[in-house]
Amino acid sequence: MTAQTQVNDTAILSPSQPPIHERAAWYIPGPLQLVADLILLIVMGILFWQGGQQHGGLKAVFIVLGIVLAVAVSILLRGITIVAPGRAHVVQLFGKYKGTVREPGMQWVHPFSNRIPISTRIRNMETAQAKVNDADGNPIEIAAVVVWRVEDTAQATYSVDNYEKFVAIQSETAIRHIALSYPYDSRGTDKLSLRENADEITQRLSAELTDRVRSAGVHVIETRLTRLSYAPEIAGAMLRQQQASAVVGARRTIVQGAVGMVQLALQQLEEQDVVTLDEERKAAMVSNLLVVLCSEQATQQVVNTGSLYS
Repeated sequence: MTAQTQVNDTAILSPSQPPIHERAAWYIPGPLQLVADLILLIVMGILFWQGGQQHGGLKAVFIVLGIVLAVAVSILLRGITIVAPGRAHVVQLFGKYKGTVREPGMQWVHPFSNRIPISTRIRNMETAQAKVNDADGNPIEIAAVVVWRVEDTAQATYSVDNYEKFVAIQSETAIRHIALSYPYDSRGTDKLSLRENADEITQRLSAELTDRVRSAGVHVIETRLTRLSYAPEIAGAMLRQQQASAVVGARRTIVQGAVGMVQLALQQLEEQDVVTLDEERKAAMVSNLLVVLCSEQATQQVVNTGSLYS
């Protein structure tokens, strides 16, 4: 690679100009300008009236002055801008960004400027249901709701073509990346999972989405998963697997409790000297107690009318 090629590649990769950030635009209160326009209208009316009273060249002068004032008033009225609460106006003059007006009410800006309205209210957006594979390769269906708002109106206007579409696409991309990075279920391990660690997953989703949409001047307030499930083709198999895991866990708890009860029974019999049992009878007693405690059905009672050893 030659030095000239390296220079060209660097020029392509580097941005041609720094990003534009929001700043306050120059404006004056609209009512003041409106009063000035009314005064000019009165003067214009007087000029036209005086022009009608005069003759010759003086009449033409009054009429020309009246026309000039009429044109000036019409131009000045174009600068009146109504800013509603929760909205901002990006002021652009001859293709250059001149600032943003956020102050609600009637404001007056340069009459030849282009005012681009942008909503700064908080918005909700629910992503489309996406079908992706989790970290274990299992197909899952996932969707989320994103709460966001425009924080930098200049970046939202000039950094991307359509900031709403940009946020929607980046939200879907972030959700797919998060789903690919974590398994649906931890299956008894210490790994983060989509189902069991929803709070941690949503925090990481918010952080990733914030990084993705920062260039568009958008601030992500919150994200929440609204749908999380296995895909229909494996939902039945995964349900049976979860049921089997639940049964194994329940059996483990029952056996641990039964062993503790048997151990406690043998210890109390020995401490209180109720009966003396040899190892064989202890084993038989343990077997019987475990059958009674671990059985899912009611056991049949058998009364021994003989001795303990017959």
